[in-house]
Amino acid sequence: MKGHFYDNERVALFIDGANLYSAARALGFDIDYRRLLTVFREKGRLVRAYYYTALVEDQEYSPIRPLIDWLDYNGYTMVTKPTKEFTDATGRRKIKGNMDIELAIDVLEMAEHLDHVILFSGDGDFRRLVEAVQRKGLRVSVVSTIKSSPPMVADELRRQADDFVELSELAPLIARNPSERAARPAVAAQFAHRDQDGELDDAPSEALMRSA
Repeated sequence: MKGHFYDNERVALFIDGANLYSAARALGFDIDYRRLLTVFREKGRLVRAYYYTALVEDQEYSPIRPLIDWLDYNGYTMVTKPTKEFTDATGRRKIKGNMDIELAIDVLEMAEHLDHVILFSGDGDFRRLVEAVQRKGLRVSVVSTIKSSPPMVADELRRQADDFVELSELAPLIARNPSERAARPAVAAQFAHRDQDGELDDAPSEALMRSA
C-alpha cells in the first residue's frame, strides 16, 4: 500500500460509509472491516476510527443494522443520523442522508489530538476541510479510487491531499473472502459465532446489507 506512515504518529480514520461502499463495489470487492482496522493499527498509533452512515428510521428492519452493530462493538465509533424524505420538482420521492457536516466537525474537533487524518471518501466537498486541517499542521491521506469508471475521487480532493491511497491497491489487505459473501445477512446475523466478550467474530457483508 502506497502512502507515508510513521510508527509514532497519531492516526484517525474518518470513513464516509456510503462513499467507501460505492468505491469498493465499483472495484468489485467487499470490505472486511476487521482487516481494515488491523492494517491501520499497524501503520501508526490509531486513536479513533469513525464510520458515518445515514439510516432510514421508519423501516421495521434496516438491512445495514447488523453491520452497524458489529462495527460499534469492534473498535469503530459510529456516527449515524436519520435520513430525510422529500419530494422533488417532478413529484418523485427522494431520500437524503448526507453526513458531510458530521464528518467535518469531528475532523476539526479531533485535529489537536492527531498527526495524520485518513479520509475514506472521494467527495470533492471535503477539499476545504483537508486544507483547513493541513493549516493546523496535520497530514491528510485520502483513500478512494481512480480505477473505476468514472473515477470515484474528485480531482480537487486528490490534489489537495498529502497522499492519495488507491483503494484497488489496498484491496488485497482489506477485502473480504468472496466465499463469505454467499451467506444472506439475516442468516449471518442469527448464527454468527460470538467470542468470550460477546462480540461477533466477523463483520456481516456490507454488500449484502446494503443490497437487501
